[in-house]
Amino acid sequence: MKKIIFLVAAFALTTGLFAQKAVSIFNGKDLTGWTIHGTEKWYVENGLLICESGPDKAYGYLSTDKDYKNFDLTLQFQQDADGNSGVFFRSSIEGVKISGWQAEVAPPGHNTGGIYESYGRGWLIKPAPEKDKYLRYGKWNTYRLRVVGDEVTTWLNGHEMIHLKDEKIGQGNGFIALQIHDGGGIKVRWKNIKIKEL
Repeated sequence: MKKIIFLVAAFALTTGLFAQKAVSIFNGKDLTGWTIHGTEKWYVENGLLICESGPDKAYGYLSTDKDYKNFDLTLQFQQDADGNSGVFFRSSIEGVKISGWQAEVAPPGHNTGGIYESYGRGWLIKPAPEKDKYLRYGKWNTYRLRVVGDEVTTWLNGHEMIHLKDEKIGQGNGFIALQIHDGGGIKVRWKNIKIKEL
């Protein structure tokens, strides 16, 4: 009997049977579990999370109330106007000054899928220019961000955009946040935001 139990446990571990499942962190109804930073607009409409520039045309963020260290995040976004946004990870904030790393979401030609360090080293890695074709501007896109230890990988519509190993990222910890870039005229819709902690 012990041998059978051992074999079942070994099978479960090798096949991921006991692996953490992905859970939704946006309920499609309101902003429960999230905090708004800044004066820009964050609201829920028809089951979608929407960010939109406000009259101040400043930076804005919507952060998770929970911190995430190692995870696999998937979401969908649609850029309705301008679309300069991003997904921050292992981040912290004072006012609207955010410290951490951003997986870029941007209009064509502006490095969607790249990794930018806010108030630090700037661009750490940009996708190869030919990968920009994977962005469906004005349509729904599926974005995946995997962060484990000091490694970060992004995918856009099933295509790997970047893979990065970085010691400083490995030391980081904090929340996940969506961004509204400054300058005004930005509107992005989000849905199916799911995370699997690793």
